[in-house]
Amino acid sequence: MTIENTTTLDTSGLNCPLPILKTKKAINILAAGDMLQVIATDPGSVKDISSFCQQTGHELVETSESGGKFNFLIRKH
Repeated sequence: MTIENTTTLDTSGLNCPLPILKTKKAINILAAGDMLQVIATDPGSVKDISSFCQQTGHELVETSESGGKFNFLIRKH
């Protein structure tokens, strides 16, 4: 899925808490409505990203997994 105003953050190979910390830092510099695609290999990121979005009000638009990589699409509120 390619959407205008989408930034990609690849956290492959990083373990908790680095993927969520980098996600938080990356989303803070985006404008409201912009999208952040996060790629992670840490299985814990599934729960972490979901919780992060619920707590911060960002929309978790899509989550998928393929070949050991987890992909998240987040819309900044």
